[in-house]
Amino acid sequence: MEKTLKNKYMKQAFNLAKKGEGFVNPNPLVGAVIVKDGRVIGKGYHKAYGMVHAEVDAINNATEDVAGSTMFVTLEPCTHFGKQPPCAHMLVEKKIKSVYIANLDPNPIVYKQGVQILENAGIKVEYGLLDTLGASLNDIFFHYITTKRPFVAMKYAMTLDGKLATKDYDSKWITNEKSRKYVHDLRNKYRAILAGVNTIIKDDAKLNVRRHKKSRNPIRIILDPKLETPKDAYVVKTAIEQPTWIVTQKYDQAFVDLGVRLIQMDQIDLNKLLDILGDEKIDSLFVEGGAFTHAAFLEAGLVNKVYAFIGPKIIGGKHALTPVSGEGIALMKDALQLKDIKIKTFDEDILITGYIK
Repeated sequence: MEKTLKNKYMKQAFNLAKKGEGFVNPNPLVGAVIVKDGRVIGKGYHKAYGMVHAEVDAINNATEDVAGSTMFVTLEPCTHFGKQPPCAHMLVEKKIKSVYIANLDPNPIVYKQGVQILENAGIKVEYGLLDTLGASLNDIFFHYITTKRPFVAMKYAMTLDGKLATKDYDSKWITNEKSRKYVHDLRNKYRAILAGVNTIIKDDAKLNVRRHKKSRNPIRIILDPKLETPKDAYVVKTAIEQPTWIVTQKYDQAFVDLGVRLIQMDQIDLNKLLDILGDEKIDSLFVEGGAFTHAAFLEAGLVNKVYAFIGPKIIGGKHALTPVSGEGIALMKDALQLKDIKIKTFDEDILITGYIK
């Protein structure tokens, strides 16, 4: 099969995999396409955690016998029993002829073992097809499965002159409605969302996903050393509906009675927090304010990806907040740099994304 066709089918598998965003965590996003005699006869993807895997879904959806067909799958077929039985064995059982894989599974209990099972059964296997796109698709899973800690993304919106809010702390709205809707797409993608207590006090932030009726709202995590979160704050009043965790040095039974989980620390330690979240199978964390919180994560070297929205407005003011506070970096040569930059526009707004080098 020529390279152009291979790429075409794998891209179809990527698009299918993306449909699982916000539902499969902490599992990877996986899509599969089955081709026979030049025709697509089956498509599938991993729809939600605990449900059948993409390969099985594609086989179940096939319009004819899959024996002798070719499968394009975004991640190496699994070999172990979890919520679902191993996919590699099913491909052998169904007499799939050849398998093209984008990425090997970095999970030590799977890595190359799926390939070996297929090859031992006489199935032709090729991996590494559009693997860069596959790595971007599953940046969260690859980070989590290898570090046992959540992938951390930081998001902020700023004016053209780099301000997070006016001198009177007004920030509604720096960006337009399209940009704000996209933020809800991002929130839907990540398993937990984190903000500092000042964001709750000043904005009564909801930290939920308001655009997706079927989405799984992220766990809300508030950094609040002195436990200053108002008990009538939206995040507290809705804690039973959407999990709300407060990381604090204090304790107040009233919060617990309202459904809030208190994570107590003698001192707020972000590294320790990520260990705790990893143990809870939280694979991803969306950090969304404010400036002090952003600085704390960056200074600790814990940010993996940045989403920076820029609204074409200028507000000025030496006391107006910037997206990142803290001590700052003294020399430009030491500035944190982003790689794999992508630029997206929402009418006049600009979104810049990239990974921290």
